[in-house]
Amino acid sequence: MAQFKRPPKRHIDGIILLNKPVGPSSNGMLQKVMRLFNAKKGGHTGALDPFATGLLPICLGEATKISGLLLELDKRYTATLKLGEQTDTGDTEGNVVKVLKVPELNEDSISRVLKQFIGALKQVPPMYSALKHQGKPLYHYARQGIEIDRPARSVVIKQLKFISFENSVLTFDVMCSKGTYVRTLGEDIALALGTVGHLTALHRTQTGSLSGENMVTFSEIESLRKAVIQPIDSALTHLPRLDLSAEEVDLIKHGQMLDYPKPEAEFVRLYDQKECFAVGEWSDKKQKLKPKRVFNLHLAKAEEVGE
Repeated sequence: MAQFKRPPKRHIDGIILLNKPVGPSSNGMLQKVMRLFNAKKGGHTGALDPFATGLLPICLGEATKISGLLLELDKRYTATLKLGEQTDTGDTEGNVVKVLKVPELNEDSISRVLKQFIGALKQVPPMYSALKHQGKPLYHYARQGIEIDRPARSVVIKQLKFISFENSVLTFDVMCSKGTYVRTLGEDIALALGTVGHLTALHRTQTGSLSGENMVTFSEIESLRKAVIQPIDSALTHLPRLDLSAEEVDLIKHGQMLDYPKPEAEFVRLYDQKECFAVGEWSDKKQKLKPKRVFNLHLAKAEEVGE
């Protein structure tokens, strides 16, 4: 009986803006996408909880080299907060542990409270999170009923806007720094409104310069295949652009530095005559521009030519 032989893994470079559904884990969706393309390498840029939906950028191949940069960027969410009920997880995954009456509220009174949360905040991460304690995620201890002391972390709420309020359900829009737990923010907002609450929905709409307007479902990825893959620099439009000469491109590709003026941003995107081939950063020590990440795009192109 002939044994089934898997085709060799492929070099696939680029970014897919996946609209993650409710239920699966972020890593589970990443693995599905990688299997679909038979991709050699892949990663995502910031996990969404299983109950959460929306923008999950999937980096394939050489795009994984910028996934760390994307993790640092601000995120935007639409959050739905049910007032009057607190759960042990801060979302729909947990059990209701406290019920309180919801006071009379309207758009004006809620908006005044929301304004109090704009700016720098100290936030205690939830026990039901993937943060590690002695090598194990906090949710491992939470499931055993063990409470671990967690130091408060600094986060920044850039924007916080009222969307709607009906039947004790508040919907708001938030733009926040990396490391912000919107579940915890929702609980804190509920307390400031004089009650308790938990998130019943969380939908990510933006990661840095990547907008949720261009998201695709997994079914659309299955149907459209490579047509949904965006170039690596689609995630770098917030960075200044430098177009280099052939000689300068060669220097960067060989790890050399360039005599350039100090850029306004920490990183810059570097282009040859065709495409973005690297991310550069400023060296304070040498007062020169040096390569941060160089993309080896020729491998995927060679495979395409051979098809």
